[in-house]
Amino acid sequence: MADAKIRFEQVEKRFFLRDGEHVALGGVSFEVGSGEFFVIVGPSGCGKTTLLRIAAGLEAPTSGRVTIARGDGDRPENAMVFQGESLFPWMTVRENAAYGLRMRGAPRAQIDDVVGHYLDRTGLRAFADAFPHQLSGGMKQRVSIARAFACDPEVLLMDEPFSALDEQNRTLLQQELLRIWDETKKTVVFITHSVDEAVSLGDRIMVMSSDRGRPKAFVDVPFTRPRSVLDLRATPEYGRLFGDIWAELRDEIRFPVPEPAA
Repeated sequence: MADAKIRFEQVEKRFFLRDGEHVALGGVSFEVGSGEFFVIVGPSGCGKTTLLRIAAGLEAPTSGRVTIARGDGDRPENAMVFQGESLFPWMTVRENAAYGLRMRGAPRAQIDDVVGHYLDRTGLRAFADAFPHQLSGGMKQRVSIARAFACDPEVLLMDEPFSALDEQNRTLLQQELLRIWDETKKTVVFITHSVDEAVSLGDRIMVMSSDRGRPKAFVDVPFTRPRSVLDLRATPEYGRLFGDIWAELRDEIRFPVPEPAA
């Protein structure tokens, strides 16, 4: 890929446990294009989050490497939106959203302008002075998304950010994320267990195998942008693509088989 923004080159991760060695990732190689919304879907324990944490620099690979192509300026290499709550409880919504910019020493006027923009985009302007304990789960994730976009990273990494939300809030935030992404065309790597979510959001989907954390299939998503999540899900083309990806994923999900009764 000539315009690759992220390159994963033979990334391997091994954990050494009491009962032996566990291979979380077995030599994973792929590229993510500049401005691409890249989604990784796979069964629990296949190494999705480990792969993302290595890309974020939160874990070191046993071997191999991840490289991110840097653009002009002093933008941070990446920002990560986590699955669980990651706000500072003693900071207001505005202060949480401004954290990355403040750590970079951005001028006050720039912080006010950028943070105000993303609070507007996420519908949080009226809650700018609220604290996290005063917010719903969906609103907290909106703050996390505003903070990540506000610091303008080279790459945005998202680890199942909507998995703890109810279906209504999840759908609303998926649509909100698409609206902001359409505006910025940020390179995104997004992890999910949900095939629905993968098809609704992604440009390209990597299905991971449960065998040593390896890519099983790469699927191009043909739907045009901008997208409406609900309108898209009502089309037969969406149903067919969902079925194709589920067919790839189904064999990777193994349920324990109960022993027959004596």
